[in-house]
This record gives sequence, C-alpha cells and structure tokens, in this order.
Amino acid sequence: MDAITAQTTTLWDAVQAALLHIAQLAVAYSFSVLGAVILLIAGYVVAGVVERWAYAAMGRVSGFDETLRQFFSKAVRYAVLVFVGVTVLAQFGVQTASIIAALGAAGLAIGLALQGTLQNIAAGIMILVLRPFRVGEFIAADSVSGGVQEVGLFATELKTFDGIYVLVPNSQLWNTAVTNYSRNPTRSTDISTGIAYENDLELAIETIRDLLQADERVLPEPAPNVFVSELADSAVVLTARYWTSSDNWFDTKLHSRKAIKAALEDKGISIPFPQREVRVVGGAAGPLTPPRSKSRPAAS
Repeated sequence: MDAITAQTTTLWDAVQAALLHIAQLAVAYSFSVLGAVILLIAGYVVAGVVERWAYAAMGRVSGFDETLRQFFSKAVRYAVLVFVGVTVLAQFGVQTASIIAALGAAGLAIGLALQGTLQNIAAGIMILVLRPFRVGEFIAADSVSGGVQEVGLFATELKTFDGIYVLVPNSQLWNTAVTNYSRNPTRSTDISTGIAYENDLELAIETIRDLLQADERVLPEPAPNVFVSELADSAVVLTARYWTSSDNWFDTKLHSRKAIKAALEDKGISIPFPQREVRVVGGAAGPLTPPRSKSRPAAS
C-alpha cells in the first residue's frame, strides 16, 4: 500500500511539474505570439502604405510607364512583407540567417529554371524605360511588323496591316534593331515615274512639282523636289521627293501616285512601256520559221 501511495505521489508531482512548465511556456510565448500578431498587422498596413507611396511617387515622374509603376510598387510591397515575415520568425527564436540563405538558393534555382522568362522581363523593363516604341506606333523588327497594341513585361502585342494578332517576346524585340515608322513627326517620300525620251522634260518636272505644292498634306518646308534619277533603257525616270506628317504619309503617297499619272496625261506626257530595238547585221532578215524536228529511225 505504501508503494502504491508513493507511486501516486510521484506521478502527481510529475503532472504538476509538467503543467507548471506548460504554464511558463504559455506565459513566455504568449508575448511572442501577441507581438508577432501585432507585427504582422502593422507590417501588412505599412506594406500597403509604402506601395501606394511608391506608386504615387513614380507617377510624378514624367513619362513613367503605368506597367512599370504597378510592377515596382508591387515589388516594394512584397519586399516589406518578406522583411516582416523574417522578423516574426525571429520573435520565436528561429535562425533567420538560414532562412535567408534558403530563400536565396530557392531564388537562384527558380531563376535558372525560368531563365527565358526572366530575360523577357528584363527586356520588358528596358523597353518600358527607354521607350523605343509606344502603343499606337507602327514598328518593324526582324521578321515581324505591325502597330503596337500593348507593351507588357513578358511580351508585346502587335497588329499587322491585315488585322492579324502577333505576340512577340520582349527579348526578341530588345535583341534586334527596331524600326519605328511613327516616332518622328515627319517623313519623306520618293515617287518615281518614267516618261518618254521625246517628251518635254522641264514640263514634266514643273507639272509634278506644281501638283505636290498644291497638296495641303505636303509640307512647304523642306520644299518638294523633282529631279532626274535615272536614264533608263525605255524612259527618263523622274523622282518626286516631298515631306509630309507621319500620320498622312500613307494616304498622301497613294493619292500622289494616281494624281501624277493623271496630271502627266493631261499635259500630253506619256509613260512608256519597256521597249527593245532589234537590229539585224550582215544581210536582210528572212521570215522566222521554227526549226524542224529530226525524225527518229523506226525500230527494226
């Protein structure tokens, strides 16, 4: 009986010691838990405030792209949240140095796995910062061309002349020469027209020059110029060079081609077809007859 009583007393003492230890841990960690909750709430609020502040600050920079504003403001927000998370773990005695090392290794692994995607993101950031083209402009790069519909972090959307949707990775646009047909406000145009050698050359030049000067879409400065660009086999080639706004470039060129032909015809100036003069040397030429085909001997 004494042995049973002794065992019961020992067990009860152990239970009391365990409960006391649990109570001490609860008291000790309750402050840590409370501090962690407060830190998470405060960090979440601060992250939102910093995000809005960064977004507004970048908006005050002239020409800063909307996509970059959203990207960098979100990056700042997540950076604050990561810092808060590491601080909360430190409240519970976790070694944050090992966590930061693990996050760095994970980031390196993800970066190697998504190398192509990260190249597109880096190229997208450079395109949005340097702005070689903007939405609404017409560009040509490598084997693609079209009007810019949207510039994103990963790819750029184009629309061709015939309405086809083209999605081009940003790395492809960044690593090649880009021709922007809409960036400059004015563009020059050359229109070549051939006239016959017997036509009045000065009359043809004056007719084309007067036609271009009368067009309101053609800029007076630099003044339109018409000159002989080639003495071809069948025609004297005249080239009309003029400047117009980039918005009116295409329509003006289409109209000018048709108007030049009509104006030259009204002045009696002809646009000749290609001609070849054939001379026979060493006697009169007889009628051309097709060669006779040689008959093959019959098989025996």
